[in-house]
Formats: sequence, structure tokens, C-alpha cells
Amino acid sequence: MKYLLLTLSVLSLSVFAKPQIDYVISSERVFNSDKKSFEALDIAICGKTICDISQRFKYRSLDVNYIDYGSKVISPGFIDPHTHSLSELKNEKTSANLNYLTQGVTTVINGNDGKSPLSIAKTTKQLLSHGIGTNVAFFIGHNTVRNAVMGKEDRQPSTREMNKMKALVERNMQAGALGLSTGLYYLPGTFATTEEVVTLAKVAANYQGIYETHLRDESTFNIGFLNAVKEAIHVAEQAKMPLHLGHIKALGVDVWGQANDAIALIEAAQQRGIKITADQYPWLASGTSISGAVVPSWVREGGKKATIKRLKDKRLYQQIFTEISENIRRRGGAERLLITVTEQNGITGKTLAEVAKDRSLTPADTVIELAQGPVVKVASFNMSEQDVNHFMVKPWVVTSSDGSNGHPRKYASFAKKLTTYVLEQQLLSLETFIYQSTTATANALNISDRGAIKHGLSADLIVFDPKDVTVNASFKQWNVLTSGFNDVFINGQHVIKAGTFSGALAGEFIKPH
Repeated sequence: MKYLLLTLSVLSLSVFAKPQIDYVISSERVFNSDKKSFEALDIAICGKTICDISQRFKYRSLDVNYIDYGSKVISPGFIDPHTHSLSELKNEKTSANLNYLTQGVTTVINGNDGKSPLSIAKTTKQLLSHGIGTNVAFFIGHNTVRNAVMGKEDRQPSTREMNKMKALVERNMQAGALGLSTGLYYLPGTFATTEEVVTLAKVAANYQGIYETHLRDESTFNIGFLNAVKEAIHVAEQAKMPLHLGHIKALGVDVWGQANDAIALIEAAQQRGIKITADQYPWLASGTSISGAVVPSWVREGGKKATIKRLKDKRLYQQIFTEISENIRRRGGAERLLITVTEQNGITGKTLAEVAKDRSLTPADTVIELAQGPVVKVASFNMSEQDVNHFMVKPWVVTSSDGSNGHPRKYASFAKKLTTYVLEQQLLSLETFIYQSTTATANALNISDRGAIKHGLSADLIVFDPKDVTVNASFKQWNVLTSGFNDVFINGQHVIKAGTFSGALAGEFIKPH
């Protein structure tokens, strides 16, 4: 009997014992997501989670690791819903993901635009085996699935091939994918019918997944921007699942001014009960390869060798020349295409117009030459400020980077939005910017254990003075780290302290909740 009572006593002590507090961080300006305002608070961190939130200075006199940040902002860590950071995370030399950490980003999403690992489970195991600097979550990509089953062929799947694609989507949803992503502008997704996408989206919907899409057309390349928005809404409506529009934009001179029409379509669908969100990067230039920007998809069918063969085919020359010329016009002209990254000599930092002049060629003929060599990355200055602003102020539009080599968005998107659109132009309040970069993003992606400062949530936190945040990257030098987000906590670990990275790889794989 005595032994039983002793055992019960020990158990009761272990159940009710307070967890060990590792840090208490305090500020006059702690962001409250529910009120979308700042409060003076202490935040206690126990292990990986927030274990107490109380009035400021409650813990200051106690024997704890207490950090008083004065009037600096304490915010949930930013969540970037659209990155292309997998190659960095896979590489042990770059897996710290510093270009995102130094923007205040604690969670990155991969698998956007229809391109993802074929096996999320296998990829996640690889990443966690060597450690990663940020949290990561994945979509399963339609282009990846279609390519694995059908290659880059312009045809419709057989019943057997469709079943294989459905099985791959299901396997990855079971592994923790956020949903299905498509890149219907890119190969081979551009060859898929809407019905094919609906069929695969329904598989993801069975697991409460999201349909995330790079629209089939953001301009007038094929079906047109507004028709592409309608197609995305149709997929979500038929599959009975939420829709998330990747890097929403009106791309090119033909569709400038159509932002409000797109917004009207989206908000009408929301009124019908469809959950629709979008992300946006705060730049007037997009980024892609020169081939992806202006070489027609039918020319690129089958991969690089097939593309080069068509580009050299004299019988196809006039058609290719005409279509490339038209695509350059859509994007605002050759002077709006800036070459940012390539192994081809002497052209980095020049516009397509300048390279064409140097070679005494037309811009289209220059593209035909460039597309046959190593990849040429370009920044395409194809958006209007007015359209960007119309989208940005919508409460269903959140912050993203769509980070890619050759574009400063990979290093400075969150800082750019803060410095340009919050502090300089005052298009958004600081509170709205933080909410759109944290809680609103978590809600859009069905991530319930972070994105806010609340008891029991993961301790992903950033500390900054908005006036100290500086965009150091530019289109001339795109890969320079942002400064000003000087203290970053991920899963309770103080990974950046007073501007210095500790070396800790505290990131985890995040599944939807």
C-alpha cells in the first residue's frame, strides 16, 4: 500500500510539474494575431514551444534567461508559402537557408508551380538527416507526377497512366503534403486538360489538401489571364477544396489594368463559399529562364535536345521567330528582359536589347541563339505598380518570395515589402504586413501549430526594429543577405542572436494540421 501511494505521489508530481523555462523574451511590442495589434508582454519558451504569455516583466526578477528587447517588435516567424529552396536545403553547405532566415522567414514551402520531389517522405528523411535551418513543408507537384508517368509529351493520359498519377498524389498526401500544386504554364503541365487536373485535385481533397497553382496564363500567352483565374476557380469548385493562387500578378502590357477584374472573379467565388487565398512577391519583375519566358511551349516539348533541334530547323524558323517576337512584346519589349545568371560569356547584367545590339541580331534571333546554350536566367520587368498595389491590399493576399537565382526576391522579399510598401508608401500598416506574413499564411496552408504567438504553439519568433531592416540585394547583385532581423528563434532555439547565426539547424518538417 505504501509503495502504491508513493508511486501515485511521484506520478502526480510529474504530471503537474511546471516545464523548464529556457528563455523569456520581452518587449513593449509583441504582436497579437487575434487583435492585429501590439502588446507589452513576456513570452516564456520551454523546449520547442511557447509555454506562457504574461504581462511584461513578470519574469524579470526570476532566475530565468530573460531577454528584454525594449521597443523592438516580437513577431511570429514569417512563413513563405512559395519558395524554390529545396536545392539549398539538400546541400549541407547551404542547408542553413540563411537567405531566408535573415529575412525573418522561419518556414519555407516547396513543391510550388507543379514541381516537387517525387517522394516527399524520402526527401524529408534526407533533409532531416543532416539538418536544415528553416522549417519546411511541401506540395506534391503535378508536373513532377505527370513527367514521371508520361514524360514531357503533348497528349492525354491513358486510364492506366491516370491511375498511376493518382497513386503518386495519394502516396505523397499520406506523407504529409499540403496539397496538389500545378504549373500549367510550364511543361508538361501545359499539356494537361482542366479535367485531368480536377481528377488529381480530388485525390488531394480527400486528405483535406489545398489546390495551389501557377496559373495556366498570367498574360495572353494562351487562354488569357482572366480565363486562367476562372479555370483555377473551376478546379477548386469541382474538387471541393481550397484554392491558393501562386505569385498572383497581371503579367505584361496586354493585361495591365486587369487586377481589379481578377479580384472581382475571386471575390465572387469567395461569396459562393470557395476558400481562395493568394501570395504575392513585392517586385515589378518576375524571374525565369529566357526559354521559359519567351520560347513557345511546343518548341520546348521533349526537353533540351528536342528544343535545340526545333530551333535549328529552318522549316520552323519563321513560326518560331514570330512567336518569340510576340512573347517579347507581351513582356514589354527586349529592354525589359534583364539577364541575371548564366554561364554564357559577356551577357550577365545586360538586357536582351543590349545583347541583340552587340550581336547585330534581332531580339528574337538572339533568343534562338541563347536558348541553345547553357541556361540563361532573366528578370522580366512586366508588372505595373498599380496592379501590384491592388492585389497587395487584399486581406486574402499574403507575402511570398518565389525565390530563384538571379532575382533579389530570393534574399529580400519580406524586407522589400516592409521597407517599400509599409514604411515608405504606407500602403499597408505594420500590423497588416505582419499578419499577412504569418497568421494569414498559416491559415491559408492549414498549418495550425505556428504563425501566431500563443500558448502551446511552436516557438518560431523573430525580433526586429522595422527602421533597421535593410534591403541589400538588387538586380545587379541579387544574392546579398538582408540585415535587420537580428534575433530569430526556431522551435525554441535562438538561431540568430544579435545578428550572428549560431550554426544551429533547428528546422523541422511540417505537416498540415
